[in-house]
Amino acid sequence: MIAIYPGSFDPITLGHIDIIERGCKLFEKVIVAVLQNPSKTPLFAIEKRLNQIHYSTQHLSNVEVASFDGLAVNYAKMRQAKVLMRGLRVLSDFEKELQMAHTNKTLLSEIETVFLATSNEYSFLSSSVVKEIAIFGGSVDHLVPQHIAIDIYKCYDKIQPILNQQ
Repeated sequence: MIAIYPGSFDPITLGHIDIIERGCKLFEKVIVAVLQNPSKTPLFAIEKRLNQIHYSTQHLSNVEVASFDGLAVNYAKMRQAKVLMRGLRVLSDFEKELQMAHTNKTLLSEIETVFLATSNEYSFLSSSVVKEIAIFGGSVDHLVPQHIAIDIYKCYDKIQPILNQQ
């Protein structure tokens, strides 16, 4: 069975990668589908995000990285996927994601949404948190893969922070 893991992944975090790795154990194929959202101004261009994700998931043989625009259910149908995979961190995520799952079901009755609870160490982590830390010069090395941390530091024209000076 094919699962679609849709999102903006701007940037992809270690929490996202954890969900992808765990999804790969459950499904024959996981398509990490990067949404092209014209209403958002991303930190990284779509091609850059695709490359970052591809590099971050190259150790997983059943992952494909692609982009799409429009509704996730339409993309899932086009790719013959039966599952939308979503990660849950906190209760507010559940409320939003459950509403979206019900909405998606009204749009495409054969689609199922599978929720994976985030691993404890990533329960606070989001792409927004990563960007906020980085913009103020904090280290994001423990939140994203190293190659992405370097890309983030370049975006904010910052040198890699030196932490743990005690």
